Amino acid sequence: MGRKPATKSSRASSKSAPKKALARRKSAASGKPDYKSYSAEQLFAFYGEMLLIRRFEEKAGQMYGMGLIGGFCHLYIGQEAVVVGMQAALQPQDSVITTYRDHGHMLACGMDPNGVMAELTGREGGYSRGKGGSMHMFSKEKNFFGGHGIVGANVPLGTGIAFSHKYKGDDGICLDYFGDGAVNQGQVYESFNMAALWDLPIIYVIENNRYGMGTSVERASAEPDLFNRGCAYGIPGAQIDGMDVVQVFEGGSKAVDHVRSGKGPFILEMQTYRYRGHSMSDPAKYRTKEEVQKMRTEKDPIEMLKEILITRKVADEDALKAIDRDVRARVNAAADFAQESPEPDPSELYTDILIEA
Repeated sequence: MGRKPATKSSRASSKSAPKKALARRKSAASGKPDYKSYSAEQLFAFYGEMLLIRRFEEKAGQMYGMGLIGGFCHLYIGQEAVVVGMQAALQPQDSVITTYRDHGHMLACGMDPNGVMAELTGREGGYSRGKGGSMHMFSKEKNFFGGHGIVGANVPLGTGIAFSHKYKGDDGICLDYFGDGAVNQGQVYESFNMAALWDLPIIYVIENNRYGMGTSVERASAEPDLFNRGCAYGIPGAQIDGMDVVQVFEGGSKAVDHVRSGKGPFILEMQTYRYRGHSMSDPAKYRTKEEVQKMRTEKDPIEMLKEILITRKVADEDALKAIDRDVRARVNAAADFAQESPEPDPSELYTDILIEA
């Protein structure tokens, strides 16, 4: 599986590119999209998906506080535009793998909220039969290869999934999500090297929510523009406003086209923000309340799209409230399903962990 001369040439020019060129590429990727070119149906779909994730995560937070969800629980509130925009750019044969902040990714992949909530509560009706919990559930049907609790561990796994797509020739690509806290892990760069060497069909999506647990990206990364991290391997990248679902969709679509056409991997840095702490046990004292409120007021992905819908007269407040009622009803039904589903039988303890060969 040797490299094609043209690709080698492009890699060489990318490796020698000065920072000015990288800066130009970054600014080009951050242009405002033409929202008028999108149909009402598309914008409503984006809005409904983001709202489902938001309301689901709010309910999960409530249930955690009530003791119905145990262990770790990392909420996705604030980051909804990233996964909704990216998933809209994929095709059914594509695969997704992510880290432990994963509930939003599952819902965006089309997984049933009932099964996701049941797994969070450790019930038999969950996607991993109640044995995976918040950080470890999967869906073969949806090509969702799980959330993973070890920081950065999903990156080499996703690279292997991309290798599988190329080996099978199924025209699929892998979307591999991870955060700014994982980007300095050694296994990430081993994966970049392999993906570039073999032209693997993978998009590495760095969800830069500005804090790796409690450490700001500026304190942890010598190069805070994380989309540049593939330069040593000739992997192109772009920095996207991850709080704008349409910008995510457009940037993601370009990356998907690049990868699916056989040009090898691509890195997308999504500049986003989480409103809650790193996990439910995190008081988030490393940032001010004013900082969080400023993001909520000026950059909330759902509110920004809501304003576009109303300004364009695609919808009025009553129509959007109706969507919210429907979403809340789905989420409440998922919570009821989870609480009514039985806990796994003790005999399940040894199921799916050993194959006799």
